[in-house]
This record gives sequence, structure tokens and C-alpha cells, in this order.
Amino acid sequence: MANKIKKKSAKTAKNVAIIMDGNGRWAMSNSLNISKGHSKGVEVVRDIVEESVIQKLSSLTLYAFSSENWSRPKVEIDAIKKLVIIAINEQVPDLVKQKVRLKFFGNIDNFGAKILSKIKDAENATNHEESVLNLNVALGYGGRQDIVNVTKYISEQIISKNINIDDIDEDLISKFSCCPEDEIDLLIRTGGDKRISNFLLYQIAYTEINFIDKYWPDFKKGDFVECLDNFKKVSRRFGKRI
Repeated sequence: MANKIKKKSAKTAKNVAIIMDGNGRWAMSNSLNISKGHSKGVEVVRDIVEESVIQKLSSLTLYAFSSENWSRPKVEIDAIKKLVIIAINEQVPDLVKQKVRLKFFGNIDNFGAKILSKIKDAENATNHEESVLNLNVALGYGGRQDIVNVTKYISEQIISKNINIDDIDEDLISKFSCCPEDEIDLLIRTGGDKRISNFLLYQIAYTEINFIDKYWPDFKKGDFVECLDNFKKVSRRFGKRI
């Protein structure tokens, strides 16, 4: 079986992912409603996207809502749904000006027709011929479910004789994943927890990971740049002796 994961040795991170954790805890620590934490978190997203353009990243992939987040209280989920619409309305014009291509991925059907329509309009509005940054937002996403879905799809293709078993390699799995990126260089998680939380399980096989103690609403451009600078100092051996 072919081994085609592209193990890049570049000194700068081009594909960055962020688990934006700590909105609720930030709100509670400041005696605020949890929805205020999510609102503040959206403001931080705007700043980090701007800095990503300045830093000439190829992609920024954000974990906005996981498949497990559906177990949260209904009032919080409803507030997040409203915030998705607000964020799209407020930030898409800036994304258009910056030539940032917006893409949502995951199981977004459960968010309802209104949000699905907003997402489609936002993606169409930012579908630049020459984008400077791909901004990928995970909604209702789970890494395990993504792998299960890929397995089912490939199985169907084999049964239909569209592909052979020997056609299955890492590139094919990446192709059928709902995640727009094949491989992530750097993963940042805020909020103090040191776990992956079912995010991009296939894409982060050789990813450098930074765990940040700050809650997401307190994460600044300077913190982001520091993470990118730290990446430049890492020797990425990919199992080799250097």
C-alpha cells in the first residue's frame, strides 16, 4: 500500500488549526452569561484571521462546534446558532475584502435551513478565484465520524466496482474526508486542557501541537504569532534521524 502523506520540512507553518476552547469558562470567570463568552470568542476569530493573512498562511482551520457539543444545554446551543448568523453577517464583508475563502465542514444539516442558507451564501460570496487564505470552520464535526463516513464511502465505491482495494491509500482517504485540508502543520488549543477532543484525527498525524493556558477570548494576535514563531524552532524529523 502506498504511503503518500506529504511530510513537509518547511520552517514556517502554512496550515494551522485551532481548538478554540474556554469561551464558557471565560464568561463565568468574568461573571457573564456564557453567550457573552461565545460572542467575545467570535471577535477574537476576526483578529486571528487578519493576522493569518499577514503571516501568509495557506489555511486556518477552526473548531467552532463539535459533534459532542450537541449535548450542551439547549439555551447555549440556541445562542451559538444565532451567533453563527451574526458572525456571518458581520464578518463576510471583511473576508471578501481580504480575499479569504470561507468553507464550512462537518455535519451542518442539524443547524437548520436558515443557517444552511447563510452558510451557502457566505461560501459563494467568498469563493475568490485567487484567495490569499482558506478559512475552514468545523460545525457539528467529529474526527471519528469523519473516518467512519470515509470508510463507508470507500466501501460503497468498491462494491460498485468504481475503485479497487489497491486504489486505497492515504491520498484517497484524505480526498474523501470532509476536512478541506490534507495535513495540518500546527494545532493550537486554548483553554488549558491537553487533549485533541476528536478534532482532525487523520490530518494531525505529524502535527506540532501547542497547548495554551489562556481561554480563547483572552488569546491575542501576539499569542498567535508566538505560536507560529515557536514552530520555526522545531526540528520536524518525521521518524528520521537528522
